[in-house]
Amino acid sequence: MTNALNEAPGLLRICIVDIDQRPSKGSFATMYTVFSTFAATSDAAAFKPFLCIPARPDRAYFPDGVELSYGAIARQVCALRDLYRAAGFGHGHRACLLLENRPDFIVHWLALNGIGVSIVPINPAYRAAEIAYLIAHAEPDLIVTLADQKELQKALTGDVPLLTVSGDDLGASVEKVPHAQRPPPRAGEPGSATEAALLYTSGTTARPKGCILTNEYVVSTGRWYVSHGGEATYHAGTERLYSPLPLFHMAGLTLTPIAMMLTGGCLILPERFNAKHAWRDIVACRATVLHYLGVIVAALLAQPETPDEKAHALRFSMGVGANPEQRARAGERFGIPFVEGWGMTETGRSPFNTVEPRHLETNTIGRSVPGLEMIILDADGNALPAGAVGELCVRHSEATPRRGFFSGYLKDPEATEQAWRGGWFHTGDSAWQHEDGAFVFVDRLKHLVRRAGENISAAEVEAVLTTSPLVKQAAVVAARDPIRDEEVAAFIVSNDDTDASRELAQDIFRFCRERLAAFKLPAWIAFVAELPLTSTNKIQKHVLLGADRDPQSHPGMIDLRQDKTNAIRQSN
Repeated sequence: MTNALNEAPGLLRICIVDIDQRPSKGSFATMYTVFSTFAATSDAAAFKPFLCIPARPDRAYFPDGVELSYGAIARQVCALRDLYRAAGFGHGHRACLLLENRPDFIVHWLALNGIGVSIVPINPAYRAAEIAYLIAHAEPDLIVTLADQKELQKALTGDVPLLTVSGDDLGASVEKVPHAQRPPPRAGEPGSATEAALLYTSGTTARPKGCILTNEYVVSTGRWYVSHGGEATYHAGTERLYSPLPLFHMAGLTLTPIAMMLTGGCLILPERFNAKHAWRDIVACRATVLHYLGVIVAALLAQPETPDEKAHALRFSMGVGANPEQRARAGERFGIPFVEGWGMTETGRSPFNTVEPRHLETNTIGRSVPGLEMIILDADGNALPAGAVGELCVRHSEATPRRGFFSGYLKDPEATEQAWRGGWFHTGDSAWQHEDGAFVFVDRLKHLVRRAGENISAAEVEAVLTTSPLVKQAAVVAARDPIRDEEVAAFIVSNDDTDASRELAQDIFRFCRERLAAFKLPAWIAFVAELPLTSTNKIQKHVLLGADRDPQSHPGMIDLRQDKTNAIRQSN
């Protein structure tokens, strides 16, 4: 399709250029957006497949599965872009997207990006209170949603324009967009410095922080993902990437879709990961690359053997969160290397362990390279020698430490500068370095629970627990879990010395269920007479479960994992 997107003439070189090689000013920088990246590939490879949706007979959209070309998606993107522009939306506006993991999400994102509108993805598992906070904090100019989103309806209190779409026709049924209530805040055409997305990520605070991500961040992150080589070498125009990651997460939004746009490949987008169907889909969709999380590897290993797990065309898998034993077992059983890395929303570009020696017996995540410098610092900001455990800190370079990283936390400049103290971004993860330069991940320093690829703020769960009339004090910690890596464990001092019981635990669980997304709910609850405190009255969380973090070793721990599983199923 020649000149399908008139803003981006057919120059595939736009897609493959490294951000560190491009000029920072001029027309080329203006072209460096998510939209123009897609546009260049759609012009050069209009008939090649871009999106593949596996068949699922019980699904509302594309039950038989579908494969959509770059040109077909481009036509829908152009039509939607023109509708949004005619409605007054443009450079500097924000739009919340509640479109689940449907291909429509990508179509609307590209259309909005083409006129400089940033997207704010909403996790469909969020409860009304969580959505209300996100809307109030992000101050969107538009909300694009599927019909019958009950939690969103509960959360809506203002007059933000609402566009309800079917979510199964790539925006073809959208005939009219509600008019913008203010003119575009920014003049000129969108470029590399334009905000492309606002992603909310859990940290040490009770409320998620909004990470501002520019076009430069998004495109360079995708470019970084496909540039590692070695066992993780991408081939232009032939790759088919199976990505069971949610589009409201950094990896699902920036790594895998952009990687395919950059290389002219096809993104295989299941609605959600299902271990029972995964190998069938991988084979049927002719996947060549799999993106994993630790929970995905564990779930695949737990499945009975099937002929499909040997009949696939995968060449390698890239991801994070799988331990050495899992990767070794999976590699032997499935016949492909599992290439481990590390990443977080704030940093975008991620190291991957692709260069020998790889030290596969450890959680090695890669090496410091130009464009992503890594270092291990102590609590005073001093560099530590090889072998010493400290905080993993990263930057682009000494001259331009923040280049390609997030632009900051929305409405929280103090937190942004604190994270960047000393010219390095402080990740909150502990690590150490081999003598040969390879970095090894150890643990997190921040109070986070990493469950099945989700970062859950302990402070956020504690804040909800302590609003319950049944709870006097609460402390939340990460408990080991054989499938999901970690689970939420809550230690509770009950109010008025209420008798500790499973019934009380379930009452507290139900209280949280009304206020938190299901994946954040406590899977374990233990009632204690008091919480261990330091001399300055800080809770000693490391004492609560001990070094092994095994919840079943703690006397009186109440197992609510089935209750949580049921809540998650009900929310899906």
